[in-house]
Amino acid sequence: MKYIGAHVSAAGGVQNAPLNAEAIGATAFALFTKNQRRWEAKPLAPAAIAAFRENLAAVGIAPEHVLPHDSYLINLGHPDPEGLAKSRDAFLDEMRRCEQLGLVMLNFHPGSHLRLISEEECLERVAASINWALERSRGVTAVIENTAGQGSNVGYRFEHLAAIIARVEDRSRVGVCLDTCHSLAAGYDLRSRAGCEAVFAEFDRVVGFSYLRGMHLNDAKAEFASKVDRHANLGQGRLGMEVFRYLMNDPRFDNIPLILETIDETKWAEEIRMLYALVEGS
Repeated sequence: MKYIGAHVSAAGGVQNAPLNAEAIGATAFALFTKNQRRWEAKPLAPAAIAAFRENLAAVGIAPEHVLPHDSYLINLGHPDPEGLAKSRDAFLDEMRRCEQLGLVMLNFHPGSHLRLISEEECLERVAASINWALERSRGVTAVIENTAGQGSNVGYRFEHLAAIIARVEDRSRVGVCLDTCHSLAAGYDLRSRAGCEAVFAEFDRVVGFSYLRGMHLNDAKAEFASKVDRHANLGQGRLGMEVFRYLMNDPRFDNIPLILETIDETKWAEEIRMLYALVEGS
């Protein structure tokens, strides 16, 4: 079964996110558990934690179909020791917030070398940061998102994801989230069925479907292999609809959160219905 949702607002408190997901007909969702553009945040209040858990149960969405995203400020591959320590502390705080909410995954962009160290050194730091955080947390899987390759970001090649995973000591608590927009921008051609077959065969060979924990479903404004991260609503960008038809009819993408991060949130309910309508025989 496919579980589809969007990155919904948690304005007014994390407890509102499940209700916002239900309002658009979602069976999965993503959220920020704190302000994604600030380092510091107040601890989650016990009442908000209890209300989140109650609302999640009330809307019938399982914890494994929720894919929280960490702060955009965090850089687990930071070349500077002070910046790295600050990022690690913030990441651990987010892991522990997921624990408190009863969630089992935390999605993150791997990091950036800032043109001060090599990609290889940056990947090693990302893996070491994951190990550091996993040792200090329980029950939450660190889910690495592939990137578009914009700027000095690592994670835009499947080989980068595999290199990080290979260095993680507890590989039962590491996974991958693939973003369709990022994949196209990074040079993975998902514009046709044949392209999808080739790209996902390469992903399985290099990383392995056993590590796939979620997907971000976005069309792309920028050109193929542009390394420019610009999301578009489904069918309104360079990707087209074939990749989404492919995903909706391939059982390898069952039972994981499929999350919209498309730019016009007023279309999310429509896009969820559109995706379900792509299922053959539905």
